[in-house]
Amino acid sequence: MATKNWTLDPAHSDIHFKIRHLFISSVTGEFKIFSGTMVTPEHDNFNSASFKLFIDAFSVDTNNRDRDEHLKSPDFFSADLFPQLEFHSTAFSPVAGDNYRLKGMLTIKGISKEITLDVFFGGEAKDGFGINRAGFEIIGTINRNDYDIHPAGIAEVGGLVLGEEIKLHANIQFTNDTE
Repeated sequence: MATKNWTLDPAHSDIHFKIRHLFISSVTGEFKIFSGTMVTPEHDNFNSASFKLFIDAFSVDTNNRDRDEHLKSPDFFSADLFPQLEFHSTAFSPVAGDNYRLKGMLTIKGISKEITLDVFFGGEAKDGFGINRAGFEIIGTINRNDYDIHPAGIAEVGGLVLGEEIKLHANIQFTNDTE
């Protein structure tokens, strides 16, 4: 079978992150605007699929307007200078069963680093409109220092305000492009 092109369906997808705050709890956020593509070597063969994901830095939402504006600032995403976060895969390989390993370059604030993510392939199905869909759950962790994400504050107790690890969690659904 021939190579297939897929498009991310934002209505059936979400991208979340979590970071420790004052080391007593976590703050969770999400990105509301994103897009992406996937190319599979064969229609029903997701081994060696390639992924591209584009995230609008201005769409960050932590359910707190002041914090969201601070996240768009140079302390965090520098959204005015770098309005888009990007991920381009370099490898997608099976681990066991429906579990895969996804490697690629993540770019935040113009800084690109290779990361590895764990992926669960949820399956493939045809919806009520006859559109083929494929679903993936993606989990991973990055270090904020790798991307120059440094808030300006130190807690009164002398520690950092935020943890260094950012946990990533996404549920992504793709649809087949029309031929």
